[in-house]
Amino acid sequence: MIHLPTNKKMKSLLPLSMLLPAILFSCRSPESPAGAGTEFASVSQTDTGKAVSVMFTAYRTTLMADGEDHTLLRVAVTDSAGREIRSAADTIRFYVGGDAILTGTEGQSLPLATDTAGMEHYVQLPENGLCHVHLVAGTTPGKIQVEARVGGLWPGSHEIHTLPAGFEYRTPTRQQLRKSGINPGRMIGADVSFLPQLEARGRKFYEDGEQKDPLQIMAGHGFNFIRLRIFVHPEAEGGYSKEGFCGLEQTLHMARRIREAGMELLLNFHYSDYWADPQRQNKPLAWKDLDFPALKDTVKQYTVRVLDALKEQGTPPGMVQVGNEINHGILWPDGHISHPDQLAGLLIAGTEGVREVFPGVPVMMHVALGGQHEEAVFWFDNMMARGVEFDVMGISYYPRWHGTLDDLKYNLNRLAERYNKPLNVVEYGSFAREIHEIVFSLPRGLGNGTCAWEPIGFRGGGLFDRNGEITGQMLLYDTLSLKYLAE
Repeated sequence: MIHLPTNKKMKSLLPLSMLLPAILFSCRSPESPAGAGTEFASVSQTDTGKAVSVMFTAYRTTLMADGEDHTLLRVAVTDSAGREIRSAADTIRFYVGGDAILTGTEGQSLPLATDTAGMEHYVQLPENGLCHVHLVAGTTPGKIQVEARVGGLWPGSHEIHTLPAGFEYRTPTRQQLRKSGINPGRMIGADVSFLPQLEARGRKFYEDGEQKDPLQIMAGHGFNFIRLRIFVHPEAEGGYSKEGFCGLEQTLHMARRIREAGMELLLNFHYSDYWADPQRQNKPLAWKDLDFPALKDTVKQYTVRVLDALKEQGTPPGMVQVGNEINHGILWPDGHISHPDQLAGLLIAGTEGVREVFPGVPVMMHVALGGQHEEAVFWFDNMMARGVEFDVMGISYYPRWHGTLDDLKYNLNRLAERYNKPLNVVEYGSFAREIHEIVFSLPRGLGNGTCAWEPIGFRGGGLFDRNGEITGQMLLYDTLSLKYLAE
């Protein structure tokens, strides 16, 4: 239990003479997070380096609005390779918007300051490059914005959703925990949904100077799945693309290319006209005025319509995602996590749509909780207990938001132990070798696979350079596929 500060709103500032000692005390390491460890320190940490961005982990992003529920926040500074810099010592500034406060890990009050723009914030110094504090939820359900800034570096931020204190937590029965009879096989995949847009801008791709279809190149280096996101009406007002990128027609075209390259399709339904993720799950414009029964029916029928189109052209998916990073729900406000029965109803509708067209195709539920074990259990428990059935657990893992590689390993192993379902790190951007090792070492063969997110650009660690030629990262997948897909 956290002991809240006497002055809950903490409006007074500490004198500067008291600031430094308070900072140093409050940033000492707390009780270790569940997955804390040093197994991957040689690749994920460095003693010195040029700071580029803030790594900011909230170990829970869904809390109860009861004035006591809390989460551990962890902050580090990273270099361009995403490695934590152990010698980082610059002041960390925390900005909080919404009904919440920050405390030290033992419940102590933290010092405040005011920046040049007049914004009040908490200030801390790291110890051995790390800072740990607690965020304590207030009593008003809603959203809390929290941001960690260090100098002029790219800041880190989270959106914490707080639920009514009367939220009914449900635990699945043994029957609901039974393993699906559908075997998804093993996957080494990549999401390349940006590809048609890159090609429309004239981008070309090469291997040893010879221009080729990038999908053919990837298939030749061990990839066996391509993931595509699909929006309902991307050309709608406020949608993703006036040209219809990531809409049904583009998806059908890409599905044919994927099949011709000898790979499988993982279709990712966003159920939105635009990006859907933990910070936004907006209804398609055409669905905004539907009541809940009509919305649920529309989810199913839309799912069926898309999959029927794929079936008709002979390009069935190898797996289907019902929603994207849905730990805070889908189709807000109806399907927000604060309405768990309605969220479950929408997910069941989407799954029924998949089963109607392709009863043997694996269905994935995808949350953005790579290192957040407690919240992952909260989500899967409550959805499975409400009748949501699926075959694969999908997880996003970006160290910038989702913790350390040790956190990821702990989370996946505990999820495998609890639910006995295949697991897939269906979005990642770095540490490919280590992530594959973690996933494919899960007990009882429960490591379903991985999916790199948009690796075909020329950003650091991508599969192609600025000239469109393959990089050494592409060659890594020869090794990974030989090691993990040939077993």
